[in-house]
Amino acid sequence: MQDLKVTLIQARQFWEDKQANLAHFDGLLKTVDQTDLILLPEMFHTSFSMNPAALAEGMDDSIALQWLKEKAREKNSAIYTSFIAKEKDSFFNRGIFMFPSGEFEIYDKRKLFGLAGEDHVFTPGDKKVIVAYNGWKILLQICYDLRFPEISRNAVSENGTADFDLILYVANWPERRAIHWKSLLVARAIENQCYVAGLNRVGSDGKDLNYSGDSDVFTLLGDKLGNMQLNQETAETIQLNYDELQKTRTQLPFLRDI
Repeated sequence: MQDLKVTLIQARQFWEDKQANLAHFDGLLKTVDQTDLILLPEMFHTSFSMNPAALAEGMDDSIALQWLKEKAREKNSAIYTSFIAKEKDSFFNRGIFMFPSGEFEIYDKRKLFGLAGEDHVFTPGDKKVIVAYNGWKILLQICYDLRFPEISRNAVSENGTADFDLILYVANWPERRAIHWKSLLVARAIENQCYVAGLNRVGSDGKDLNYSGDSDVFTLLGDKLGNMQLNQETAETIQLNYDELQKTRTQLPFLRDI
């Protein structure tokens, strides 16, 4: 099985300004070359806003979807992020896993952040979504989902293989709770015996919350693989080793004991 190159783009975001964010990510993507998967922050072209009535996009005429399709095709890479989507009278914090072909998978954030009132204006998702990509099985998650291990529990199927090999978290996770972010990413990697990639933003938002980034990738043993700088915009590509993952799972068959 081939290894997987994952690029984390730790960036600042412009408050509720779609065109400014798209232009900014255009520039950052120009620094990325030869990767398999690119991660962008949660609600990538609006920042984490509780104003969906003004910012939501339908699936048939979404600026976000069109831009992601163009960039995935241009970079010949998958992209995972989220945006504010509308279906009928409901709003969703909707994860999009965009394939280079322009096809995509949808994951609606299941755990809504009550502290910010997300649960009052958005509808939660109700499905676990695992994407197959380049031979890897990838579980999609968004920000606050990280606090709830029950929705990201790995398992071994009847044929002896794990349900997934990698979990993706894209976030707007405030600096004041950075220790929670870092600790829980490690916990999810260890308990699920998989790689975990967590991508968070930097800068400040329209609510005067600060974000330090703390983006990284962790192995199933909890080892840190990245070298991203705090409070700085940066892009880093990290290669995930599939054979090493399977070898360690065989040596430490903890998932089997579930």
